[in-house]
This record gives sequence, C-alpha cells and structure tokens, in this order.
Amino acid sequence: MLVNGDCTVIKTPSGKTVVIDTGEQEKTIVEYLLDRKIKKVDYLMISHFDSDHCGKAVEIIENLKVKNIIISKQAEWSQEFEDIIKIAQKCKVNIIEVQAGDKLKIDRYVYFSILWPISNEFIKENPLNNNSIVAKMNYKSFSILFTGDIEEAAEKKILSIYNEEILSATAIKVAHHGSKTSSIEEMIETVKSKISLIGVGRNNKFGHPNDQIIERLSLYGNKIYRTDLYGEVTLIVNKKGKIKVKTMLK
Repeated sequence: MLVNGDCTVIKTPSGKTVVIDTGEQEKTIVEYLLDRKIKKVDYLMISHFDSDHCGKAVEIIENLKVKNIIISKQAEWSQEFEDIIKIAQKCKVNIIEVQAGDKLKIDRYVYFSILWPISNEFIKENPLNNNSIVAKMNYKSFSILFTGDIEEAAEKKILSIYNEEILSATAIKVAHHGSKTSSIEEMIETVKSKISLIGVGRNNKFGHPNDQIIERLSLYGNKIYRTDLYGEVTLIVNKKGKIKVKTMLK
C-alpha cells in the first residue's frame, strides 16, 4: 500500500528550477532531477513540515546546489523543521521566510503571490496542515494555486480575505491529497480552475482522494489528474499561456 506525497518541479522560461515539496517515496526527487540533468535548485519551497511533503528536503540540500529555501513562520514545532533548517544553514542555503502579502519574483515572467499563512493569525486546529503555505504562481495568462494540506478552516479564512480576482487560477494543486476535509464548494467555485492536480498514492491507507471531492471538482468543470491513475503529470505552458498536458500512464 502506497503513501501519499506531494512534489512539484517547475522549470521557468529563463531556466530557473523551483521545487515545491519533496514527497518521501523511495525513488527520490534527487534521482528525478539528476536524471533530467538538473543539479541546481533555485528555490525549494516547503509548504509545511509533514514528512510526506518535506521528507526528501535534507537529501535535496545535501546532494544538489540549493540556492534558496522558502518557508513560513511555524505555528507548531516539528523535528522535520529543525532538521531541514539545520542542514540549510550548514550548507549556506539562503532562507526566505514568507507570509501572506509577499510577492516572490522568480524571473521576468514568473512570480508567486503568497496568500497564506498570516503569522499573527495562525489556525490552532491541526496547525501543521492549516498553516501550510498557499501560493499562486503566475506566468502570463496562466496561473496555478498551490495549497499544501490546508483544510476547511483555512479555506474559510482565505475566502474571507481574498476575492475571486486574487484566488482564481487556471489550475489548482488540490489541498490535502483530495481529502474530504478540504476543497469546500465555495473554494472550488471561487478558484474557478479548469485543471485539478492530486498527489496521491495508489490504494493509499487514507482512501484519498474522496469520491465526493472528485465529484465536486468535476461538477465545476475541472479535468482531474491523479498521480495514482496518471503517474507523473506534466503541464507545458507556451508563451501565450496555452497548456498541453502530458501524463506518464495514460
């Protein structure tokens, strides 16, 4: 039985590499990057410090040239956070602490808008998940919303702060592996995505993704790509923002 995990690799038009979360599977992200001749990571963003999102971060920092690591202020202590920050400092990785309202420019055309968390408004319920970094990546007319493992409490708070113009995105990395604890109808309706990406292990012990969430995403016009069914999913976005989707398994 496979576990869940999230990991996204972004290659920008200028050749910058951004890695968002790292998964924790045996076939590691380090092998994946080296197979593709990528030896430098310009930005490593850790949405939160559950092992299925950060389990291979130390391995990346030790084996590749990581220039910057992006984190947020932590609502709860974790050993994973301590270990990753320690190795980042040892390897002289620049540590960027972000919060809602920040804008992170990657290159001429690509930038991230940080939407969550707000460091003085942490959610106490399930604090690791609900205070995940939520970031919207923008490239010309294309955008994708990264949601970590936020749950309903965080989604409601985010919806109370931002309007549709800020939250709408071409694609969404579905929160918490498609769990029923996230992706409330108001969130999906406001984001208005057409592509949903779900990082989920085949026959995982949590039963993710939830059937009701899949039905809800479909109802709002999303084409759903699940890693348990499609394997690696690649979005290729051209200069005009047109999207081509390639999948490993089908």
